[in-house]
Amino acid sequence: MSHLAQMLETKAKLYDSCLKLVDERVAHIEDAMRNAQASANEETKSSAGDKYETGRAMMHLEKEKLATQLSEVSKMKMGLSQINIDKRNVQVELGALAITASAKYFLSVSLGQIKVEEEVYFAISPASPIGRAMLGKKKGDSFEFGGKQINLLDVF
Repeated sequence: MSHLAQMLETKAKLYDSCLKLVDERVAHIEDAMRNAQASANEETKSSAGDKYETGRAMMHLEKEKLATQLSEVSKMKMGLSQINIDKRNVQVELGALAITASAKYFLSVSLGQIKVEEEVYFAISPASPIGRAMLGKKKGDSFEFGGKQINLLDVF
C-alpha cells in the first residue's frame, strides 16, 4: 500500500473514532438527562416546602447544563459531517491530517488524543489556537505556535 493510501486509510479511521466518541458523548448526556428527569419526577412526589423548591431549582439547573452540553456535542457531530474523508488535502483545513515533527493532528473537532494503530493523533478544531496557526499551510511551510517555529512535514 502506498504511503498516500495508508494515510488516507488512517484519516478514515480517525474520522470513525471521532464519530464514535461524539456518539458516546451524546448517549451519555441523553442518559444523564433521563436520570435527571426521573429524579425530578421522584422529587415532586416526595418533597414539600422549601426543600422541594430548592430541589426543583437544582434539577432545573442540571437539565439546563446537560442541554448545553448536548448542544455543543451536536455541533461537533455537525462539524464532522462536513468532512470529506476521501479528499487528499494539500493544505491544512477541515478534514486534513497535518504532520509535524512533534505531533500529528486531525483537523476535525476538539476531542484530544486518539490512538490509531499504535500512533497518537490529536483531533483538534480548526478554530483551536494551534488549528488557526496551521490553517492554509502546506507541506514544507512553517508556522509559529507557543513561541516556537513548527515545520509542517506533510498534509493529507
